[in-house]
Amino acid sequence: MLAKADHVPQVGAGIQIPSNSTRLLSRLGLDPYLKEYVTEPESISFRRWQSGDVIGLTTLIPNFREQFGAPYYVIHRANFLSALHKRALDLGVTVKAASRVLGYNIEGPGIVLANGETASADLVVAADGVKSVARGTLDESDKPAFEKTGFAAYRATVDVERIKEDPGLSWLLEKPALNIWIGNQRHVMTYTIGAGKSFNMVLSHPDDSDPSTWDQKNTLSDMRREFHGWDSRYESMGFLAIVFSLMFSRLEKIIGLIEKTIKWPLISGAPLPRWVNGKVLILGDAAHAMLPYMSQGAAMAVEDGAALARSLSKIEDVADIPNALHIFEQVRIKRAGMMQEASLLNGKLWHFADGPLQEARDAAMKPETMGLPFSHSPNQWSDPATQIWCYGYDAEQEIDRAWTKSEL
Repeated sequence: MLAKADHVPQVGAGIQIPSNSTRLLSRLGLDPYLKEYVTEPESISFRRWQSGDVIGLTTLIPNFREQFGAPYYVIHRANFLSALHKRALDLGVTVKAASRVLGYNIEGPGIVLANGETASADLVVAADGVKSVARGTLDESDKPAFEKTGFAAYRATVDVERIKEDPGLSWLLEKPALNIWIGNQRHVMTYTIGAGKSFNMVLSHPDDSDPSTWDQKNTLSDMRREFHGWDSRYESMGFLAIVFSLMFSRLEKIIGLIEKTIKWPLISGAPLPRWVNGKVLILGDAAHAMLPYMSQGAAMAVEDGAALARSLSKIEDVADIPNALHIFEQVRIKRAGMMQEASLLNGKLWHFADGPLQEARDAAMKPETMGLPFSHSPNQWSDPATQIWCYGYDAEQEIDRAWTKSEL
């Protein structure tokens, strides 16, 4: 394995590991490696932007373990990478750091490194992210590799000790949970990571400007301005029969604890008709970068890896690699494309302006907040059909089915 970085990156913030990913990671023996890092949230609450009132609710524990046989985790990205790295080393994988790939030899197949070295193999798998070099070997058109979405996100973490010190905010730490405030073209998602030591925040907002023009020095003030007035309510305090009312914004108080943040453009990968060229294959964000509104970006990369390994396990000769890649490609392009579309749709559902559409969405989620039965919901974590399709999906079983079908 060749890695561009010279060490395991310790940057980033929180990401989610949903059940369709954790079941695969468990089969790969990752459970003991993840245990010290993960947090398992009990619930997910959608909140109205203006008041913070709960308008949608999903119970994750014990529901997801019981329904899908796998937990739902959140974790710091750096901790996730560390766990994967340690497991790979323990399995005997050789990881060569500081190895930046500049080019690919489709015929070899092989690669060319920045230091001039070359290497060849029976198969080259490129998981080189949104700035993928390998993607260019598959798509020679002049079309942009990624589509601008008109959105950006501020990402930050806050020390939980600072939140505990504030009685008006400490409720956020009473139990592990995801909270999502949704409003006009914006949302804020929060949850604890680092085994409960850090409070992760993602603040999505509209921005179609050129990222190269962004001044990261102004991100804190820009972020606070974007979400001014969110979750404002009256708090009554009694003292000697005198009641005082104080107007304050809970969300603004949380945002006020952020000491530094980075603004990221939110992009979506342009769909590709193929991920394979000869014996060079792309997967992960290089193949299907997507908006974060289904929280499935990293999970799709895990599914890709498990599906590829499963497909290759079906062959006994290197001459059969093309067939294994063909079946992998058929299954994964369809799955990732559907998830990209679902992520785009979810962003629209979350970001309704106040009005008839927002009211209809909130009304459709109300039964789940009251413990009443329902057949569908705009909340993807609660909607029965979406649950089965998204979290009940087994990437390895889908490859098995595709192979069985190909042999008929």
